[in-house]
Amino acid sequence: MHPQFAAAAEARGTPIWFVHAGNADSVLQGFGERERAFAAAAGFEAKPGKLLLLPKLDGGLAGVLFGIEAPGGTIDPFRPGQLVNTLPAGIYRFANAPHDTRMAALAFAIGAYQFTRYRKGDASQVRLTVPDGIDGEDVSRIAEGVCLARDLINTPSNDMGPAELEEAARALGKLHGAKVEVIAGDRLTKEFPLIHAVGQGSPRAPRLIDMVWGKDGDPKITLVGKGVCFDTGGLDIKNDTGMLNMKKDMGGAATSLGLAHMIMARRLKVRLRVLIPAVENSISGASFRPRDVYTSRKGITVEIGNTDAEGRLVLADALALADEEKPELMIDFATLTGAARVALGPELPAMFTDDDALAGEMANIGLAENDPVWRMPLWKPYEALLDSKVSDTNNVSTGGLGGAITAALFLKKFVTVPAWVHFDIFAWTASAKPGRPEGAECQTARAIYALLCARYA
Repeated sequence: MHPQFAAAAEARGTPIWFVHAGNADSVLQGFGERERAFAAAAGFEAKPGKLLLLPKLDGGLAGVLFGIEAPGGTIDPFRPGQLVNTLPAGIYRFANAPHDTRMAALAFAIGAYQFTRYRKGDASQVRLTVPDGIDGEDVSRIAEGVCLARDLINTPSNDMGPAELEEAARALGKLHGAKVEVIAGDRLTKEFPLIHAVGQGSPRAPRLIDMVWGKDGDPKITLVGKGVCFDTGGLDIKNDTGMLNMKKDMGGAATSLGLAHMIMARRLKVRLRVLIPAVENSISGASFRPRDVYTSRKGITVEIGNTDAEGRLVLADALALADEEKPELMIDFATLTGAARVALGPELPAMFTDDDALAGEMANIGLAENDPVWRMPLWKPYEALLDSKVSDTNNVSTGGLGGAITAALFLKKFVTVPAWVHFDIFAWTASAKPGRPEGAECQTARAIYALLCARYA
């Protein structure tokens, strides 16, 4: 069980009452005259994020009033996650239902997250009695996966290069009994030319991490995560602002590992494969260059229009490998384009797929899990923007517009599986919100986990 959750044998805890404009009067009527007078004197208002501790006459807490959004408006299901960092130490319970009790419990767990590798933190002493009807074990494994991804993304690149990403995958594989193979050196150069090309400029050797778990006879689910451990932009170097947060450019790899933990811990009836092309896009005399041409694993020749569009190159070879065994479902995650952020902002990952039914299912589940996604088109006419005069395709489009779409169209050239989904994620929270501390974020994994649970539990 997650450390933010109290064991069932412990006291049920101090009650937390969730209040909004529609139920404030009825909630307050449930208290004694003294508590109501105290709330009035304190000026408590039933507004989102407002908190009031109601004292007992003999000391301690009679209860907690906490404001949430009124039904019918814009609701943040993670609003209760604010409590884990504001309440005094103790064990608490939900006295009435928030908007979504399971989401509120999850917010308690992931809202307490701190990245403490280099700086000590004060762990939250606020614990929650798992609400009746909520599977605390499942909420815990989801929180563990989210926090694993956050830890990997938050780790600076001097301590999270391709070798360290491999170590993280091996540790996860050992935890769950998965097989992990790593392809590097001459074999990588020969079999995965695009991955090698991107990573060849760094002294930290590129590699392809291949993790397999589950029974061969079960449905094949393959996750591919972009593992660019730092991206200078290569010879087409980024400016200082663009390079500042590039430790998070392996956010796709971290997301795939966080999701893999959820799947394996739940022991879903799938044969899971996780592929992570792990590289560092650095600048040296060995760096790949604009106008270089490489023959990909799939045999498609690729002209390099821009060395800062490296993520789609490493994904292309990994997707080609994944596609060879024709999985039932293939999903890739990548912090791929700024264009997706311009279109949808930082909190709404772009989703690309030709599978209409799957797209609709993902959109609905994403909303239900407070892990939203938004479908964008694989607009076929834009394929012409990737034309090259010297090779089968360029890695970037002409004209500079529709960048998220053309990046997805480039990846599509390496996939034949009908049920393929590409997620262009941000993997970062720039300003802290309830349940989402500032820094690394694990986007889309919870929604996909819910989808897989519905199909394969």
